[in-house]
Amino acid sequence: MPIILDHLAPIPLKERLLQGRSDIWNTHIRFDDGERIKVMAPSGKGKTTFVHILYHMRFDYEGTVWVGNKQSDNISRDELSQLRQKKVSIIFQDLRLFPQLSARENIELKRVMQEPFHTSSRIDEMAEQLGIQRILSQKAGLCSYGEQQRIAIIRSLMQPFSWLIMDEPFSHLDTTNIQKAVSLIEEECSRRNAGFILTDLDDDTHFPYSRKLNL
Repeated sequence: MPIILDHLAPIPLKERLLQGRSDIWNTHIRFDDGERIKVMAPSGKGKTTFVHILYHMRFDYEGTVWVGNKQSDNISRDELSQLRQKKVSIIFQDLRLFPQLSARENIELKRVMQEPFHTSSRIDEMAEQLGIQRILSQKAGLCSYGEQQRIAIIRSLMQPFSWLIMDEPFSHLDTTNIQKAVSLIEEECSRRNAGFILTDLDDDTHFPYSRKLNL
């Protein structure tokens, strides 16, 4: 399921974007199945806007977005629901956890949203791998931001997907915990033969990226 962007330009950022060069904005670019894409940009250049457009949360842009053979403007609500449940998973920069639910409940909601891809025991395995098994019964709102990031990472890996979209997913993790998260994400993407698109401020060597692009 390739993703194609044809001269995409978010209207709120358009004037600012015209002042600089981008590998993505105002170009024609294609992301092919299984690619591991790193998108770099300083703050204010539209990383989260880009992620929200890919996830079909924003439509205030010029240009065209294609997902597979379907133009985003022509995707119905039912098709969008299926896309988000089976084809595209996401880690939001602001995480969007339910603070009054436990870490496990936040993850479990995603796991049972459709026919489960993983058994419930996989939550414990992933939590142990990322060092947060002890907080699974704790309310998410009482967890540190680094713990919440790891909860959100596990939650995103509960469902089937062809693409995993990650918006600065490691911003509050130290080097050791980043490597643990990278290992888990790589394992789960390989399990599905899936690609990912990761945004961040700077260059890194966490993954064997197919391409590194400047936004």
